[in-house]
Amino acid sequence: MPASQKTVRRTLLVASAALLSVSLTAPAALAAPAPKKSAAAPPAHMSTVGGARLGLTGTQVDLAGGAPVLPKDLTARSWIVADAESGQVLAAHNAHWELPPASTLKMLFADTVLPKFPRTLKHKAVASDLAGMGEGSSLVGIKENETYSVHDLWLGVFLRSGNDAVHVLSAMNGGVGRTVADMNAHAHDLQALDTHVVSPDGYDAPRQVSSAYDLTLFARSGLQKKDFREYCSTVRAQFPGETKKDKKGKTTRGSFEIQNTDRLLSGDYDI
Repeated sequence: MPASQKTVRRTLLVASAALLSVSLTAPAALAAPAPKKSAAAPPAHMSTVGGARLGLTGTQVDLAGGAPVLPKDLTARSWIVADAESGQVLAAHNAHWELPPASTLKMLFADTVLPKFPRTLKHKAVASDLAGMGEGSSLVGIKENETYSVHDLWLGVFLRSGNDAVHVLSAMNGGVGRTVADMNAHAHDLQALDTHVVSPDGYDAPRQVSSAYDLTLFARSGLQKKDFREYCSTVRAQFPGETKKDKKGKTTRGSFEIQNTDRLLSGDYDI
């Protein structure tokens, strides 16, 4: 593969992780209450981790000869494009601005917790597993007293941004507090120093922040894991439903389809 194509491929890997963040965010953004507004402008002094220019406000890019100009209608307050393998930043805009991450924080959750449980492990959900979720949370549809595999739960996280799946996996990991501590420690290990986790599902909470730069670190780390790559590229899957009993006392448990909300994977009316 020519070097230019390799560069495009590596960059697209980060783009795919960024699209994962859209997938993880979309349901929550539709359901959750509007977060408190952040400062209208980035701080004058931001972190310089990754390079001095990343601490500057505004767009930072050196366009090579023949490269297209950046689109002028970008509305994001903060963004970054980086090489998925080397981490080289190709372009950035307020990369270290600390902002509420919402469900994009699930990338860090997945990167932290994925290695801890085999996908075949099964867990019976109980009421305490689902306690403490924010009002209007996005849900995949986990029911109390039903059994799910770890594989099922991760499909619920990646495809439907299910806060219920996050809380069940957190309960398996020793609870929300333990999981938050693990996530903060892992962020520190990755040098994601703009990030402070309060809720493992990313639901808006006081002092919970991250940055575009840090989210890139989570994406790059996650994409090193086979399961992470598999889940974020899954278009659709069957998710276990609720066990029902008919008039004769026979119990059955069906399933329902869930789809990835990344429109470049699942398609839409205009794609």
